[in-house]
Amino acid sequence: MTTDAASSAPPAGLRESKKQETRQLISDVATGLFLAQGFERTTIAEIAAAARVAKKTVTNYFPRKEDLALDHQDAFTASLAGTVTGRQAGESALSALRRAFVDAAAAADPVAGFSGPDFARMIADSPTLSARLRDLHDLREAALADTLADVTGAPRGDITPRTAAALLGAVHRTLFQRIQELTLAGQDNARISVTVIAEADSAFGLLEPSLADYAAA
Repeated sequence: MTTDAASSAPPAGLRESKKQETRQLISDVATGLFLAQGFERTTIAEIAAAARVAKKTVTNYFPRKEDLALDHQDAFTASLAGTVTGRQAGESALSALRRAFVDAAAAADPVAGFSGPDFARMIADSPTLSARLRDLHDLREAALADTLADVTGAPRGDITPRTAAALLGAVHRTLFQRIQELTLAGQDNARISVTVIAEADSAFGLLEPSLADYAAA
């Protein structure tokens, strides 16, 4: 009796689980090496050897070296747009984003910038990671602009949603940097949360005269 390839292959769910395990293993090993010897000094070959996988396996899961360090980047770039899409009835984009930031800060969410001192130092010491982080802020702002256009009925690329996204993105970028600064200054997450929640109130408040009712659900 013969067994065909389909019946002998592992179930799709198991294959996906194994892929996720491999991806997480590579990410964890890479992070450990980056923290120990610096991002710029660590090579893909070293990561592959430490994870006991082929170098091609690493690049298949993480096409760029920066992807290994900034593994929350997909959630990061989609975060502001997702908050606006999921805003409550009658809630403006500004109100929704303000509320979401306070919740994230209270939870010390890594996507908001709570990375811990070692990770924050690694980024600060790496020109490559610092540049990539700026790119991610830009991508997040662009995604927000498209969503604001969609929910207000404006064409994508219209100046109004682009400007609103730039203003809202600037507040988030500033608060993210503030969290990193306080982390590098040695403050713990609880103290940082209290500080940036208070500062967020002032920062978002500056936008109320122009955006208080913009893109209300």
